Amino acid sequence: MAETNAKWTGMVPVDDTALAVTDTGGPGIPVLYLNGHMATQVHWRRTIAELGPGWRHITYDMRARGRSKRSADYSFETNVRDVDAVLAARGVDRALVVGWSYGAFVAAHWASRNPGRAVGAVFVEGAQPYDWYDEAMAQRIRKLWRWLSVVMLPLRLARLGPTMTGAQMAESNIEVGRLAQEHVLGPVLDEITVPARYVNASGSSFGSKGDEQELIRASLSKVTARNPHIKIHAKVASTHGSILRKDFRAIAGAVREVAAPGRA
Repeated sequence: MAETNAKWTGMVPVDDTALAVTDTGGPGIPVLYLNGHMATQVHWRRTIAELGPGWRHITYDMRARGRSKRSADYSFETNVRDVDAVLAARGVDRALVVGWSYGAFVAAHWASRNPGRAVGAVFVEGAQPYDWYDEAMAQRIRKLWRWLSVVMLPLRLARLGPTMTGAQMAESNIEVGRLAQEHVLGPVLDEITVPARYVNASGSSFGSKGDEQELIRASLSKVTARNPHIKIHAKVASTHGSILRKDFRAIAGAVREVAAPGRA
């Protein structure tokens, strides 16, 4: 596949929608950034600035987030397929994927399925196998998003937040809960054969209780023991929600570490 190295910003048609994509271009290793559940590509600006122009940075808004259009399908599988669509549209065959929260799950699945195309992967506060999901949790998530859909209505109208409905956001969260279960996510991580690094935060995240978040992070000890390609790059002081803003240097460091064998 011939790479299109020119700087570019525009819309990439995919299925029944179109994704807002930004590509800095250049000859450096392509780094594809995968957003959190409600986030947009702008959240990566500090990490991109820290890494600098020696890399080719590609960001995009997932379906019904940021400037991307709505769709009839917001399933997890569409988000994994959209990675291929964005890379194909920009003429990129191999890329290093970096995902935060929801995006870390997408990055893990894509890297696991595409060992010949993944330079490596960085998982920021996500893709941690732990059985936190059950039907009672699903009901709490639906109730929470019914409330949040009202609170976030002004953001939706201004396109500063997801344009999905509260029910759609809830079901997307619930789907990730199922995918995070140890017997589901564990085999995905076990099949990763490229360098992969975790950058973990400290403390709790929105919706977590007590030390639940730390128990989820601790689950990675089993992952790293089984798979030598996966390591913990750093545990930082920021929280789940503030990590891209406060600890972008650690994320950039993980990217450099993952890419080092390829660059050599």
